[in-house]
Amino acid sequence: MAKIGRPGLADIERRRVWDLWKQGQSFTKISEFLGVAPGSVFSILRTRGGIWFPKPTSAPRALGLAEREAISRGLAAGRSIRAIASELGRAPSTISREISKNKGRTHYRGIDAHERACRKRARPQRLKLQKNPVLTNYITARLQRLWSPEQIAGRLRLDYPNNSRMQISHEAIYRTVYLHKVRKILPHNIHHCLRRNRSIRHGRSYSTRGQWRSKIKNARSIHDRPQEANNRTVSGHREGDLIIGGTHSQIATLVDRATRKVDLVQLKDRSATHLTAALTHYLSNRAIDDLKTLTWDRGMELADHHNLTRATGIAVFFADPHSPWQRGTNENTNG
Repeated sequence: MAKIGRPGLADIERRRVWDLWKQGQSFTKISEFLGVAPGSVFSILRTRGGIWFPKPTSAPRALGLAEREAISRGLAAGRSIRAIASELGRAPSTISREISKNKGRTHYRGIDAHERACRKRARPQRLKLQKNPVLTNYITARLQRLWSPEQIAGRLRLDYPNNSRMQISHEAIYRTVYLHKVRKILPHNIHHCLRRNRSIRHGRSYSTRGQWRSKIKNARSIHDRPQEANNRTVSGHREGDLIIGGTHSQIATLVDRATRKVDLVQLKDRSATHLTAALTHYLSNRAIDDLKTLTWDRGMELADHHNLTRATGIAVFFADPHSPWQRGTNENTNG
């Protein structure tokens, strides 16, 4: 059947995306395997909120494409229903129902009949919240109050111990939230009320470990930092990071490890070019003795650290990935 718009991935490749996703593969791994962009993988998974679904299969005794094509050829040749049924080893009533459900003897086409049967095969069931608006309102109100689905399911068992219509599992709530793009039962973007704030659901085995990430070139490790910086005995050794405001405003914070003095640098954006220029302009007005080291996290906003060192003479070091405690002075100050 013809499809409008850009073709995208073939059906067999789209199914492969879902199978790899069920295995716990990341966007990057799936995109590398299929040779497409990670965004294309995400767009496929987002249609169902990342919830894997099995490929619909027909019953063992259901008519297949080859049999429907044989029926179409038999009708075109003017053969009777009984003759076609005898050739296929089917009951005449089966062939008769197949023809009557697909536009009759004159307009029956095997391919059209098979595609129609595939579309009807899924027969999606209505979710429990679609059939019970009272329960839907109950759950929506508590999700918006940042209750977890486990808390809601447990509270329902206490509030309605003898009412099965007001009972639902936390798994059913999760599925309803993530299937919003398809079913549209709960309010838009209700997933922001969940703990992890994800737009699609990730399986337990999902991991980003080993994925390609943007890496800072020639980054010096925090373990190479001078001992006087670790001991907090001399001022001039700073820890830095960004604070992002609710209106997308950005401020760079620089905290001295010894004196705990905080310097704030206002930023227009958090691009590497602008941050380097802003820090260079700010630190260039400082005393030379006050510029020793700067320890940052692994954010790409300081990817141009070599330009900062060349302009100000300050040595830049980077903490280990996923190790905020190595920059505890700055983390606590920002908090």
